[in-house]
Amino acid sequence: MACIPHILSPLSHSTTLANLINITNFEIHNRTSIIISPNSRPKKKKKKIFAIGNRVGVDTETAVIEIEKRQLQLSKGHPSPYGATPQEDGVNFAINSLNSLSATLCFFTLSDFKNNKVTEYITLDPLVNKTGCVWHVFLKGDFKDMLYAYKFDGKFSPQQGHYYDSSRILIDPYAKAVISRGEFGEVGPDGNCWPQMAGMVPFDNEEFDWEGDLPLKYPQKDLIIYEMHVRGFTKHESSKAEFPGTYLGVVEKLDHLKELGVNCIELMPCHEFNELEYYSYNAIQGDYRVNFWGYSTINYFSPMIRYSSAGIQNCGRDGINEMKLLIKEAHKRGIEVIMDVVFNHTAEGNEKGPIISFRGVDNSVYYMVAPKGEFYNYSGCGNTFNCNHPVVRKFIVDCLRYWVTEMHVDGFRFDLASIMTRSSSLWNGVNVFGAPIEGDFLTTGTPLSSPPLIDMISIDPILRGVKLIAEAWDAGGLYQVGTFPHWGIWSEWNGKYRDTVRQFIKGTDGFAGAFAECICGSPNLYQGGRKPWNSINLVCAHDGFTLADLVTYNNKHNLPNGEDNNDGENHNSSWNCGEEGEFVSASVKKMRKRQMRNFFLSLMVSQGVPMIFMGDEYGHTKGGNNNTYCHDNYLNYFRWDKKEESSSDFFRFCRLLTKFRQECESLGLDDFPTSERLQWHGHFPVTPDWSESSRFVAFTLMDLVKGEVYVAFNTSHLPFTITLPERPGYRWEPLVDTSKKAPYDFLTPDLPGRDIAIQQYAQFLDANMYPMLSYSSIILLRTPDVNA
Repeated sequence: MACIPHILSPLSHSTTLANLINITNFEIHNRTSIIISPNSRPKKKKKKIFAIGNRVGVDTETAVIEIEKRQLQLSKGHPSPYGATPQEDGVNFAINSLNSLSATLCFFTLSDFKNNKVTEYITLDPLVNKTGCVWHVFLKGDFKDMLYAYKFDGKFSPQQGHYYDSSRILIDPYAKAVISRGEFGEVGPDGNCWPQMAGMVPFDNEEFDWEGDLPLKYPQKDLIIYEMHVRGFTKHESSKAEFPGTYLGVVEKLDHLKELGVNCIELMPCHEFNELEYYSYNAIQGDYRVNFWGYSTINYFSPMIRYSSAGIQNCGRDGINEMKLLIKEAHKRGIEVIMDVVFNHTAEGNEKGPIISFRGVDNSVYYMVAPKGEFYNYSGCGNTFNCNHPVVRKFIVDCLRYWVTEMHVDGFRFDLASIMTRSSSLWNGVNVFGAPIEGDFLTTGTPLSSPPLIDMISIDPILRGVKLIAEAWDAGGLYQVGTFPHWGIWSEWNGKYRDTVRQFIKGTDGFAGAFAECICGSPNLYQGGRKPWNSINLVCAHDGFTLADLVTYNNKHNLPNGEDNNDGENHNSSWNCGEEGEFVSASVKKMRKRQMRNFFLSLMVSQGVPMIFMGDEYGHTKGGNNNTYCHDNYLNYFRWDKKEESSSDFFRFCRLLTKFRQECESLGLDDFPTSERLQWHGHFPVTPDWSESSRFVAFTLMDLVKGEVYVAFNTSHLPFTITLPERPGYRWEPLVDTSKKAPYDFLTPDLPGRDIAIQQYAQFLDANMYPMLSYSSIILLRTPDVNA
């Protein structure tokens, strides 16, 4: 049965809807619809006549309907802002759908939603409730515990890029909370992994006490970033968290990050996604594969509700407040919060994927589609978000603004950000700029030197003041590290830093000069208009080996993923220190600890912004799995018991080294170091060796706090004694030596036996020399020579 257009007419507040109109109840996919017949109109008020086809209808300023004994007053509404917006004791609903022919607003009570039923359909009149391409309506009344969604009708023609289907209930792209299942990993009745979803209807009295919270606004050069997963951080039983695996669980453990010396956390995706997207039994692990990482967004305005302890209680409002609490409590501890956002693709996948939101609202607008309707796949995930389309780039900017102004986040890391620099579908001057451009022959997906979306974000008065970090590549082969369009404010995950440091520290020839560039903040990449802090330096991240696995495995071991070890990166630039796996000789284990210290030290003495991956501070292992995207288990869980073990001496080393970096004025420079600040050395002072076979890099750095710092890396398999720079009236004092057993790898002033440890080097230091073992690195401080 086709839905009859809903004529907006006034009803008496004292009379129920059922007494005034004919009601037809019928089931569509087990949902109840209420249709208002135009043959039984209620009493008219302030009417004016308009034509719809061959019939005469009645348009009114207001109408009243009743849903579950609550009366709602309807009126025309406004085309902006998009989404469901509380206004004047009611809510304005507005949604852009360029190619749809009809629009229906659906409402759910919680009880009906749980029973997979729609409580009420309101079919919008295109002559009353549509302005341009925007459908809109205003409703006044009680919306407590109400959810909403849309249905659109139009052409279903995949060959033309259209997927309109009036049987589909669609999430509003601007919904502020998406409700479906309440518990993470909980499968629905009959094994349903894709239950109906709907958005929370907001209302005016939603307040959160921010307690005067303000942005910390740290200079980016001062950041130490910690990439973390909300669920994985406290889900392991050893966390002993009251609310494990949730935003509140992270709050319980924020003091650990403070102790580590982190002042910025980068949260892996916290937008609403479906962790059961590819739910299947994993016979190798004996559990089920899920989308644990969350790089498959369903809605960009809604926080992941199943990361909250409240779940879908209060229609997701409590979940929103829990995430706000996390951000507020992080700020109280001096920790900024950056979100990892995935604007390159969505969970709707390719033509075989589900229709849940963007595809049903306007597929050819939100996705890059070819002339015959095929999906471009620069993301490697089936579809590509059409980022530089005018509607889509406004959507993205609106979303980012929301998270800054309403949720108080401090910045964003953009996953596969190079997609945001590609030209949109149907790219031409009229489509993008409103006028033709002479000589414009760009095709879909062409990299743009001045992408409209990046331009909008970069000049936006709100967004240009937050941290903007690009993962400057995509799955389509566009690699822009060092060349990402930046407007002077964008930073990049420096993949070249990661690759170079890994090669040099494991002792590969030919990387001494490139490693020196990394130490200086990669001026070879960023000197043209940017600064060292535009480089986000990383050795490890969620994608790839952990730091412990980087020194434990030569090859990936991804069989537990159930893909016959075919997934994940094959080129890891790792070295197992002589034996593969965890069960090895004591000498190999000793070498691995040394190498972990070398990697961490290189990260902390480099100009730019260091980023640590969750768990690397105690040596977390994933058993050689470099692609743990599908594991909701110990592989991805932070092991608090391992961090607390006395053998976990690596945490002490990391904590002390981050503190040292923060104390050194010279290790977070606002510009690239010059010869006045930095001097290179080799085995002898001022004689650096940049030859192909060199495996030694050393430098001194003038520091306004520490005076002068000497740093050296020996990545050769041979030990040797180096000669230190002469400093009359001063002598060099050891601080860090990664070849030493803890706690003597870092000589703090209060360390028992420190004087004895230093005395062991007296004969070398008296001669202005220092013995370096193979695969080791050191930090020495210039101190006054009391005997001079």
